[in-house]
Amino acid sequence: MESSTAPVLSAHQVSKSFADKTILNDIRLAIKPAEIFGLLGPSGSGKTTLVKLLAGIDVPTTGEIRLLGTLLPNRSMLQQIGYMAQSDALYNELTARENMEFFAALYGLKGRRGRDRIAETAELVGLSEHLSKKAWQYSGGMKRRLSLAIALLHEPPVLLLDEPTVGIDPVLRRSIWAELKTLTGKGTTVVLTTHVMDEADKCDRLAMIRDGHILAEGSPEALLEQTGSDQIEDAFIQLGGGNS
Repeated sequence: MESSTAPVLSAHQVSKSFADKTILNDIRLAIKPAEIFGLLGPSGSGKTTLVKLLAGIDVPTTGEIRLLGTLLPNRSMLQQIGYMAQSDALYNELTARENMEFFAALYGLKGRRGRDRIAETAELVGLSEHLSKKAWQYSGGMKRRLSLAIALLHEPPVLLLDEPTVGIDPVLRRSIWAELKTLTGKGTTVVLTTHVMDEADKCDRLAMIRDGHILAEGSPEALLEQTGSDQIEDAFIQLGGGNS
């Protein structure tokens, strides 16, 4: 770590195997308060598995994950996390509003506060005019936007977002990134996965992942300098990432 500040989220010698296949190997991370930390790598690199471990949804085969100093998984820490999965966990027969009301109730958001947060997050992701539609009527991109709104509902101190902008148009993607920057300015820590190189440039720090290993970690500027590259994609290839 570059400072004495305790990490918000950490992985210590974390490995994960399924049957005889190793998905993650000796992952070590220390994610700082109020930063956007990106996990950059191609499909199948282990990003989604790592995010599930960081969220306390899954358990590492070896090593440990800690959130705010508490060993995960731990049910008492669920309220501290906003989690957006790669596959949308929505109730298709409910309207978007009903989906949001259901998750708001799970988070303990009731009455006016719950209604206000539903309105605020729906506005952020551009769904205010579509809340009465059933989730099955939504396009893939709209479902991603609804899933993001749900993750933001309870204003958690830590956001874990798995490919949050897949299928989202460029204009809305820009506004979502602006909101993520605003959130970190207010103290929220954001961890997200991406395989999009221009999004990697927007992160405060990155971990480049390939075949379950971290190739390198640091700010985009530091990784460019380390590899003598002009673009993150070139740095990724130089560090052993191959084609993404």
